[in-house]
Amino acid sequence: MLRKEINRVALIGTGAVGASYAFGMLNKGLAEELVMIDLNKEKAEGDAMDLSHCLPFVSSRTRIWAGDYSDCKDAALVVITAGAAQKPGETRLDLVAKNTAIFKGIISEIMSAGFNGIFLIATNPVDILTYVTWKFSGLPKERVIGSGTSLDTARFRYLLGDYFNVDSRNIHGYIIGEHGDSELPVWSQTTVGTQPILQVIKKNPQFKQSELDEIFFNTRDAAYHIIKRKGATYYGIGMGLVRLTKAILKNENSIITVSAYLDGQYGENDLYIGVPAVINRGGIREIVELDLNELETKQFKASVNTLRKTMEPIL
Repeated sequence: MLRKEINRVALIGTGAVGASYAFGMLNKGLAEELVMIDLNKEKAEGDAMDLSHCLPFVSSRTRIWAGDYSDCKDAALVVITAGAAQKPGETRLDLVAKNTAIFKGIISEIMSAGFNGIFLIATNPVDILTYVTWKFSGLPKERVIGSGTSLDTARFRYLLGDYFNVDSRNIHGYIIGEHGDSELPVWSQTTVGTQPILQVIKKNPQFKQSELDEIFFNTRDAAYHIIKRKGATYYGIGMGLVRLTKAILKNENSIITVSAYLDGQYGENDLYIGVPAVINRGGIREIVELDLNELETKQFKASVNTLRKTMEPIL
């Protein structure tokens, strides 16, 4: 049974992404307990101290401490941001071998502690490492979730909102597939408010398909641009993980594009990939199958094949 009396979240990895997530969690007050675990114990202790000193300034009463893997036993959620980071010039898929080896040790330690909650994975390549977590943990597939294309979708909506001069929360559309270079926009299902985006550009000559294509390219390549400028991305994914945590702990039944296990959906089996899914206290309640057009179906299949090819050496 999942432990529901106290919402304890265990964070594995207190680097830039983990610290950004912890800061967002503190501000939102989503968990009663937040335990920070890192190979660098002094870094985890310093972060826990620093964050605890924020408590007089916020409404949150979250108890924060630096712990170890034994603290995962009573966690409702374990969030993993640990691993080798993407460097300038590297793709997310370049990180497969080294992060798979790191994850094998991490998951073994967590499961040995008696953990029986939900995993939320952010480390890249996230689709493959979510699959690895599922395999190593032995947990049901619905309780192992990757951040997937949730951040890509947020970037997509932000850029489209800026382009059309509307609140990005009124842009409804998804980026699906690999969280990486083979991802795709589902233009056929994207709307501005209630209006299909493809109809909007037909009716309004100031908007152009070529400019929408450029928006997608900027969405897909955003991490490269940010890494080139400041070395890493962490605020966006940090808040994305906070959003997913809220959907889980608050039992929201929210639809978010996550890395989810396909078992026949979209005609695919036995892999994790970014698709819209209903998220609640049990993890992934169900996968939402979008009605893809012919081009989108072909692009999604290509993204699936990219992941399968990259996974071959580690399976």
